[in-house]
Amino acid sequence: MTTEGTHIPVLLEPVVEALAPTDGSVYIDGTYGGGGYSRAVLAVADCAVIGVDRDPDAMRRAWDHAGKDARLKPAPGRFGELDLAARAAGYEYVDGVMLDLGVSSYQIDQAERGFSFMRDGPLDMRMEQRGPSAADAVNLLSEKDLSAIFHYYGEEPASRRIAKFIVKRREEAPFTRTLDLANLIESSVGGRRGKKTHPATRVFQALRLYVNDELGELVQALVASEEIIKAGGRLVVVTFHSLEDRIVKTFLRERAGAMGGGSRHAPEAPAGSLPTFELIARKAIDPTDEEVSENPRSRSSKLRWAIRTDAPAWGEKTGLNSRIPTLDVLEALLP
Repeated sequence: MTTEGTHIPVLLEPVVEALAPTDGSVYIDGTYGGGGYSRAVLAVADCAVIGVDRDPDAMRRAWDHAGKDARLKPAPGRFGELDLAARAAGYEYVDGVMLDLGVSSYQIDQAERGFSFMRDGPLDMRMEQRGPSAADAVNLLSEKDLSAIFHYYGEEPASRRIAKFIVKRREEAPFTRTLDLANLIESSVGGRRGKKTHPATRVFQALRLYVNDELGELVQALVASEEIIKAGGRLVVVTFHSLEDRIVKTFLRERAGAMGGGSRHAPEAPAGSLPTFELIARKAIDPTDEEVSENPRSRSSKLRWAIRTDAPAWGEKTGLNSRIPTLDVLEALLP
């Protein structure tokens, strides 16, 4: 199965197989990106796909796609509000939702977007191309807040040391470029020390997740999916690192009644509530060795999916770690 464009969709065939598209149905591609999943679904069934994305560049691709295939319905916005996107498009319920989390190849490959330090560019990382940037976070947040962000979102063991070095250096000059920050991080931990992964990798991941509130959006997207998917419909999610996968795994297991009590990622089951999802397989689907060889980006990916039951949605949205400063805190610091 192939798709157009330079972006290679991860776990494409397993995603389509899990979604099981049928003629006359309606699906939401909550992370349209390059449109790979949407094209694949439209290729195997005469259905409609609502393409949601918060990135204006992705939506330009979606409108171009829609001009060639009217079955695609572009819907600019965050996937945390995919239920609103569906209803705005005229659908009270849909037959399935697919989410490909993280950053796309298009975003990484454009140095001017500032998602990667492999090429020098502005320290931006904003998917919506508006609001506080990674540079704002690095230059304005306190040492304590930066350390918390690096520790929680990046699982960076040297979070305190890196935050200290950043705050000290920014007193001389603010950070505006990706390589400037990456080099500072590398020097703050004493260089690579023989490691294959650049020392700035975890911090850049943390800043991207924070600036775009990606984990908070994920939690809301899962709950919104529970609201909008009709009985028998499918929820299919591809994750790329442990924080995302932990949230999806916990949400689906709790909603399937496979574990008791709540967590910081999903609420405790309301009294008398019934399972809203059925887990077909408890274990995530990993990419094959062949796919990893052809597309190294797929190496850390995991696919989890479940089928919606006819039980009422729990309908609760939850936050994440309260020790992490919200974007409102950063916005208040902007000049």
